[in-house]
Amino acid sequence: MTAGKVMLVWVALLWILEGVDTATNHALDTYGITPRRLTELRDIVPAAFLHGSWDHVASNTVPLLILGFIAALAGIRRFAAVVATVIVVSGLGVWLTAPPNTVTLGASGVVFGLFGYLLVRGFVDRRPLDIVVGVIVAAVYGSILWGVLPTDSGISWQGHLFGLIGGVLAAFFFRRPREITATPRTAPPYIP
Repeated sequence: MTAGKVMLVWVALLWILEGVDTATNHALDTYGITPRRLTELRDIVPAAFLHGSWDHVASNTVPLLILGFIAALAGIRRFAAVVATVIVVSGLGVWLTAPPNTVTLGASGVVFGLFGYLLVRGFVDRRPLDIVVGVIVAAVYGSILWGVLPTDSGISWQGHLFGLIGGVLAAFFFRRPREITATPRTAPPYIP
């Protein structure tokens, strides 16, 4: 199954990158986002693939695998477009709003984005099965919404919030066209 392979490769890449980062005394952390520095805009994409520790990558692994797999089932091209949108919106939000002199990195913005995308996709596409999927995702992962609140200074609530917004926007940007069914017209009865 393609969706499963994509997600396994993605998560493996995250773990490999954390291994390289650890082996190089966290040299890759420089690719995290430091807010409001123009040169840091180029780090928006790599920051989504890097983590600050093994615990950090571990905490993102399971939700990324599950939510990513579900989202990728609708097609890899659409999934790639959704993820790209989430990464850009989340990264720009962090760049604009994070506290000065901080470095933000991690896939949690993508996790929140996929959550938001799956939550509203069914309503946007008007597909009953996707609505059911959204309800199940909300029931299982709904508690992550607390992560968009500024409750812990060590966690980028900005990345979470803007990731969620990016996922909702992606549901609208990449909605499936509705199928239009033609209803046969009946001629009015002939009255002589």
